[in-house]
Amino acid sequence: MSDVPSLGPALRRLAARTAAQAAAWQPRLGHAVRTHAAPLRSLATPRHTTLPGSRQRSEHDHALVSVGAAAALLAGVLLAATPSSAAAQTILPTTPGSSAFTAPRAEVPNPGLVQVAGPSPYKLPEDGESAQQFVAVAANLLPLEPPAPAPAAAPAAEPEPAAEPAPEAEPAPAPEWSAPVPDAPTSNPYGVANRGYAAGYHTGVDFAISPGTPLLAVGNATVVSAAWDGAYGKEVVLRLADGHFAQYAHMSSLAVSPGQQVAAGQRIGLSGSTGHSTGPHLHFEIRTSNRYGAVVDPIAYLAGHGVTDF
Repeated sequence: MSDVPSLGPALRRLAARTAAQAAAWQPRLGHAVRTHAAPLRSLATPRHTTLPGSRQRSEHDHALVSVGAAAALLAGVLLAATPSSAAAQTILPTTPGSSAFTAPRAEVPNPGLVQVAGPSPYKLPEDGESAQQFVAVAANLLPLEPPAPAPAAAPAAEPEPAAEPAPEAEPAPAPEWSAPVPDAPTSNPYGVANRGYAAGYHTGVDFAISPGTPLLAVGNATVVSAAWDGAYGKEVVLRLADGHFAQYAHMSSLAVSPGQQVAAGQRIGLSGSTGHSTGPHLHFEIRTSNRYGAVVDPIAYLAGHGVTDF
């Protein structure tokens, strides 16, 4: 069965439309003929036979213009009534033509173009493919792509356990014993025979130090006396924890009082040259009881308690 539509009804419609248009234009054509009849007669007179500037020459030129205008008007009417013209094609809704919805697809759709019609079932006559492939789809009608899934958050790193604080260093234990004058040289050792002494020998040890040198308690002790004592000058006597007594003589000043508790290494006064002294020094004794002559070797005693800085 042929797909070509019958031309009979279409031709009858075109003939009826042409006849109606001709009837509408007939009064205007008649008026134009009557109006321009005289000019047409003027055309019969050859132009070269009239004189320039004469009335006959003017009527001849005016006739040429009028006839040209009438001919152009008549040609327009005939063109509008003629089938297959451009004007006749654009008023037929089924005739293919160029429009915003059949323009070739651009590589990138125009973002300002908005499609207002749905997909068309129209088939192109040349290749039979759908005209929808030539539609420039607006960006707002493009299919939405699902958003890319957000990357999974990395698990939070577990906090490292706090470092245990370093144990505080224990304070150094207080010394239980000390030299009376650390690192001081000796000028007269213990036990040297001397007829000038009542005991007949040197009952202590002399440390050669400058006046004003700090003197330290040799152990934890109680102050027995702190005062002037004749030939010993200013003197301090300590009762040590083991029952022995430490005696400091020829001092320039005293820093403790009787009955006071002192610790090993604590300052008890300053050295000097008071009493029977030939020059600045410390006369130091270790006694077994608090009386003259009850003595032991001071260096040996302190060394027995771990003191070695003499």
